[in-house]
Amino acid sequence: MIVATLFFFSNNTHAQYAVTGTVTDQSTGKPLEGAHISTGGQAAPAVTDAMGRFRLEKLKAESLMLRVSFVGFEAAEIAMRLHRDTTLQIALKGSVLLGDEVSIIGTRAQAKFPAAWSSLARKEIRSLNLGKDIPYLIQGLPSTVVTSDAGNGMGYSGISIRGTDLTRINVTINSIPLNEPESQGVWFVDLPDLASSTEDIQVQRGVGTSTNGAGAFGASINFLTSDLHPDPYGELSLSGGSYNTFKSTLKFGTGLMPGRISVDGRFSFLRSDGYIDRAASLLRSYYLSGGYYGSKTTIRLITFSGTERTYQAWEGVPKDSLATHRTFNPAGLHYDSLGKAVYYDGQTDNYRQDHYQVHFSRLLTRGWNINAALHYTKGSGYYENYKQGESFSEYGLANPVIGGDTLTSTDLINRKLMDNDFFGVTFSTRYSRSKRWNLIVGGAWNRYHGRHSGRVIWAQFAAGGTPDRNWYYNTGLKKDLTFYVKGEVNVVRKISLFADLQYRHVSYIMKGSLDDLRMLDQQHTFSFFNPKAGVYYEPSRYHHTFFSFGVANREPSRNNYKDADPWRIPTNETLYDYELGYSFRRENISAGACLYYMDYRNQLVLTGEINNVGEAVMVNVPHSYRTGIEISAGAGFLHDKVRLDLNLTLSRNRIRDFTQYIDTYDADWNYLGQDTLRLGETDISFSPSVNAGAIVTYRPVAGLSLALDAKYISRQFIDNTSARARSLDGYLTSGLTGNYSVATRHFGEVTFTLSVNNLFNRKYVTNAWVYPYYLDGIYAESNGYFPQALIHFLAGVTVRL
Repeated sequence: MIVATLFFFSNNTHAQYAVTGTVTDQSTGKPLEGAHISTGGQAAPAVTDAMGRFRLEKLKAESLMLRVSFVGFEAAEIAMRLHRDTTLQIALKGSVLLGDEVSIIGTRAQAKFPAAWSSLARKEIRSLNLGKDIPYLIQGLPSTVVTSDAGNGMGYSGISIRGTDLTRINVTINSIPLNEPESQGVWFVDLPDLASSTEDIQVQRGVGTSTNGAGAFGASINFLTSDLHPDPYGELSLSGGSYNTFKSTLKFGTGLMPGRISVDGRFSFLRSDGYIDRAASLLRSYYLSGGYYGSKTTIRLITFSGTERTYQAWEGVPKDSLATHRTFNPAGLHYDSLGKAVYYDGQTDNYRQDHYQVHFSRLLTRGWNINAALHYTKGSGYYENYKQGESFSEYGLANPVIGGDTLTSTDLINRKLMDNDFFGVTFSTRYSRSKRWNLIVGGAWNRYHGRHSGRVIWAQFAAGGTPDRNWYYNTGLKKDLTFYVKGEVNVVRKISLFADLQYRHVSYIMKGSLDDLRMLDQQHTFSFFNPKAGVYYEPSRYHHTFFSFGVANREPSRNNYKDADPWRIPTNETLYDYELGYSFRRENISAGACLYYMDYRNQLVLTGEINNVGEAVMVNVPHSYRTGIEISAGAGFLHDKVRLDLNLTLSRNRIRDFTQYIDTYDADWNYLGQDTLRLGETDISFSPSVNAGAIVTYRPVAGLSLALDAKYISRQFIDNTSARARSLDGYLTSGLTGNYSVATRHFGEVTFTLSVNNLFNRKYVTNAWVYPYYLDGIYAESNGYFPQALIHFLAGVTVRL
């Protein structure tokens, strides 16, 4: 069928023509990536690539009006009548509008930044966005590993880069911190369908450039939300597929109206049952922005929000169930009076997160602009647990006496609540009087106040008949002040030097009781100096090399403090990052490599355990390192109808001298202490030594794209003991994605998308936890594994006006 379809398309292009060309900046001659070329409905619009090139096909021999637009430039209209294939050279003149990009340039890598970074543009995001979480859209980038509690990429999903998880990756949206300051984590389930309002995603590996918010301790992810669209538009997207998955998205924009005002919006609804039993998610979100775009001033007001309700799947599947029932979810399991297994329907996580941003940019002189932003985030939610046989004393309850008998335990339902406020200001100014040098000064001040509490909302038996009571309450107040200075200078025509000095001051106060009734009263203050420097060498037009060295410091998170043994209080970590890179870029071929050595002091590493809310437990180790090489290459063939892109990371991730601590209990579960085992040099958990990706893209005719992708992840250890019994097998998974766009008489463009995931139906596991212990002298362990879905599909249609 596919062959017949392609034959049909090919035979219907003989009497038609193509228009190809490049779009450049009139003042500099540089190509413009992302410029839009429309034909008024005769053909699907085109978007220029990194070299400024575009191609329109299946055009009829008649009068044609091309419209070429790019933010920050005056649109161009070209009238023509086709008689043959035509090639155009289009130079756009800078407009009187101040572009949005100036407001976020301070925290993003630029063309000659001496570090390893990758980006995903709107066109690529749009071709992949059928409802899966953000990590699954960027999993094809080098050194990335993704995982999903629900097994199908919707709900709670995670990503690691160079073995570093999301609690240690700095994430910003329009330069505003997204990491939750106490936990330092990011949960994309709180912002469902963020991809539909994203213009660009940039991933910096290693220390990267100075940014706002949590310390970048292995990578940074920067989101740029929807930019100015000069023309009005409307868009409706519907998609669905396996596991009762469904997504609907409505987008609209006014274009640039008189008075230089623009308004954009999005509303999304998503749901999925998940691959794992009872891993359902129900998600809603919106995005609204309004902006004024003047010749020297830009003001943008942005608000976006997400609401999620997910059934808990963070306990994972017990290891002994993987072979017989790999979708088993024990969350909410209890037994009725007849001994029958039942599940609590309310075993859900519920959270709402509202974001508000105000951005101001002002061009003071031709080479000097200033930027400032105010932000506020409100988060609130809870989750519930059905617990069987809980001791009254664990909840601060008195043992009730019923019928003359004293009860010491009961079945109950507890609810854990979280309420927080996060607000602050960011700023940056850039000064450049020539192409030889520029200077950026910036910083941020942020304040976070979090409130954590618990209630027993039902109990089978309760003292005094009042089961609904407060259980615990604690607060966290965190303040973060950041200041950075960055400079770049071209010392000679081919060599650029880069320096980046950052100062960060953090104060953190915790008060109150925890869910185990321990007191959390603590106060911590940190002052960090994070210098970075590098050199960028461009020996010729197509060859580029760089070397950089950077220092990063990071404070422990709330969970690090909360989960720590009393005799092992965590301390801050330090990273010394060395990067050496080379790249070759020429038209439709590219290649590159980056050697890195990341030397850690007091790195907090995963123990393999999780705490009572499914989050990883970590402990400091004095000396550890990550070293490796990242290789990438891409090439186009057959006039760019076929393209092959590859990446490969080979790494060694080691703790120089690791000591394992194992809890011991007697037969009645009384805690006796810990056994200590010194293991010497071991592997860092969840850090595969081989990480490879490949994608083959075939574009036989205009508007049609077929992509076959593959991802290989080698063995990962669940804890830091290098024990094969506590490791995940390596896996190879693949997928097939097809996109077909067509211009219609009544709609500007209609796009059909089909994505088949885990194409060869592999059984594999991406994540796990394990808690080893001795019970009455016998080794035992609790564990949970996260198997991923077998072959499954998503299909969608998008109508753009």
